[in-house]
Amino acid sequence: MTPELIALALVALEHVVLVLWSQALLNRDVGSEVNASPRDEMPPLSQRCQRLRRALANHTENFPLFIGAVVVVLLSDSASAVTAVAALIYAAARALYIPAYAFGWAPWRSVIYMVGLLATIVLYVAAFL
Repeated sequence: MTPELIALALVALEHVVLVLWSQALLNRDVGSEVNASPRDEMPPLSQRCQRLRRALANHTENFPLFIGAVVVVLLSDSASAVTAVAALIYAAARALYIPAYAFGWAPWRSVIYMVGLLATIVLYVAAFL
């Protein structure tokens, strides 16, 4: 498996961890009955639960961009040491982003996000070179 695909698999597993963690906190905050409902009316959520739900939304928005970058690199036969490192940096950044968001590491959450975004951009640019 290429390093880019390893990074993709790691990020997918990070997504699963984030879903499970945010759902566990949601279940703790609202109870299993409300969690299993349509959630039209929710009681107040803890700060950490709110943060993890936002982190999950952010991950869900950014994951497709990374998937696309890996696909473009691999299908264009542009894989290199640069793309391998960029993909692994993205995976590491996303792994750090989850606790950074959950525990309110400011301004580090934003710095970590930018590192991941720049790594994704490197992947796309490398596919053109």
